Amino acid sequence: MSEKDTILKVEHLTKTFKIKSTRVFGKPSYLNAVNDVSFEVRRGETVGIIGESGCGKSTLGKSLLRLIEPTSGDVIYNGQSLIGKNREDMNKLRKEINMIFQDPYSSLDPRMTTGAIIEEPMKIHNIGTPEERKKKVDQLLKMVGLDYYHAIRYPHEFSGGQRQRINIARALAMDVKLLVCDEPVSALDVSVQAQVLNLMKKLKDEFGLTYIFISHDLSVVKYISDRIIIMYLGRVVEVGNSHEIYENPAHPYTKALFSAIPPVSPFEQKDITELQGEIPSPLNMPKGCPFYNRCPHASAKCQEAVPALHEIAPDHNVACVLYEK
Repeated sequence: MSEKDTILKVEHLTKTFKIKSTRVFGKPSYLNAVNDVSFEVRRGETVGIIGESGCGKSTLGKSLLRLIEPTSGDVIYNGQSLIGKNREDMNKLRKEINMIFQDPYSSLDPRMTTGAIIEEPMKIHNIGTPEERKKKVDQLLKMVGLDYYHAIRYPHEFSGGQRQRINIARALAMDVKLLVCDEPVSALDVSVQAQVLNLMKKLKDEFGLTYIFISHDLSVVKYISDRIIIMYLGRVVEVGNSHEIYENPAHPYTKALFSAIPPVSPFEQKDITELQGEIPSPLNMPKGCPFYNRCPHASAKCQEAVPALHEIAPDHNVACVLYEK
């Protein structure tokens, strides 16, 4: 992948949280929510990030935009590092990089009208006159499937799907290039999910957007993503083309995850991989592979060190000793 094609580069990103001890003089513990994560995002593509709840995917998304400060590592957007930039410089960059949050209601100010919510980013960055901003708000509302008169309503007067459309309109109020979407449809009904996903795909093609799409819903990620990253306990265990990973999952965890997808037809036979053992505590991680005690292919080698990502096919990398040469 050439540097010209890369819009975002993540290098060894780690986020550690300090957990206070319950004892009076006890030592604090440290939780590695994101552990040595590296990947690249190509311009104009959608990268899906999948994992169980608590795997660190949402923390990763917020760390990319420095809504949560990373402990170590680097995030490079369009050739410039975001780590170490002061608040003023980061605010300038937020014209191009933005986030859509999971809960479409709590991410909207209930005291503001829809029009004021969408206009707010433009006011903060001193873009346009009041008349020009109002015109842009009307255009954005129409773009996301709402009407101009919705601008005078408040968030509580909308359905969940409509609120998420307002969030999308607000994100597009600036000249956005990269959107981090943190489970943007998980709180919506299935029929509404489809509408919002189709809207996001349409806007992506129309504006040449790049998405990082975080979700635990495998079918949603399959529908919208070009490439997929699988996370387990803060680490990336598999990366590759969406079709390739769904057709030929390689990591034992990915296989178990995908085997849980309900069959399309009641006559389809699927091999279900049931994982045994307990998920390790993030406060007391094992020395080697974090999946060791649940893996059906575990060996003594798995306990020696955390496996690195290895390429097993073009644009398909897996972190597992089974594929080490």
